[in-house]
Amino acid sequence: MRITLFILSLCSLLLLSCSDNNSQILRLGTNVWPGYEPLYLARDLNYLDNMQVELLELSSASEVLQAFRSRALDAASLTLDEVLLLRDLDIPVTVVLVHDVSDGGDVVIAKPAIKTIVELRNKRVGVENGALGAYVITRALELNDMVTNDIVVVQSDVNTHESYFKTGMIDAVVTFEPVRTRLLTSGGNEIFSSREMPDEIVDVLAVHNDYLTNNPAIIKDLISAWFKALEYMKTESDHASARMARRLNISQREVNDSYHGLKLPDKAQNIKLLSKGEEGLGKSINNLYRVMRKQKLIRNEISTDALLSNQYLTD
Repeated sequence: MRITLFILSLCSLLLLSCSDNNSQILRLGTNVWPGYEPLYLARDLNYLDNMQVELLELSSASEVLQAFRSRALDAASLTLDEVLLLRDLDIPVTVVLVHDVSDGGDVVIAKPAIKTIVELRNKRVGVENGALGAYVITRALELNDMVTNDIVVVQSDVNTHESYFKTGMIDAVVTFEPVRTRLLTSGGNEIFSSREMPDEIVDVLAVHNDYLTNNPAIIKDLISAWFKALEYMKTESDHASARMARRLNISQREVNDSYHGLKLPDKAQNIKLLSKGEEGLGKSINNLYRVMRKQKLIRNEISTDALLSNQYLTD
């Protein structure tokens, strides 16, 4: 079964690579994630009609990253750490939109007897083998005057978080929804969340620089449709969740629950976040870069200058 899925995924990427290479059409890739769903809501509401935009939903974040790297995609919805990985590979990209900011969505859940991060000393903590999990636990420890050597890191992907926790293989885990709710329901204790590190875990829209240079109007139109979809979610929340529920084949309640712990910045907030001043994401990027270098997830010294641009947010 796994081999079949791998072959199907590989074929989908090859088809993308061999598709019409019309430089005008924006091929935008995402995986399934609440923070990206307004893109599909915009399409469902016909906000993308008459736009040269093609949304391509792949089965995982790693497939999106691979397709973007291979230029099968012109743009991709990624986490900020993935953008830094691209820069580490000397791939010139620019972040033009902040989709969402984690505001409690990324957490550390511990066994009931463990009440604080400090009590994790010498305990086994499940962490995904990637930049984001490493970043969350590193920052959680730093904010409590601890280092990663104070705990025992157990590599575990999201598919094993729940089983490792419930069988006692780990004492705590860095995780997110829907595992978060299931572990809390079964008696887990939330001892840290991304609310304690505001604006540091971010999902963004990244675009290859050459496409951006040649097609700025398409990017502006897409971003305008994004904010129009956010406004629809705000003013017509029931209708919006119903549309999204049908597309995702889940209940409206599950759609609404999926946005707990996420902030979807409006246009004014986006302009600030993508600015080069103190209000921007520069500090967060520097923190993320430092942790990724420390964890050897980034091998080279890279420049984060010109990584962010808010010029496509203005009329």
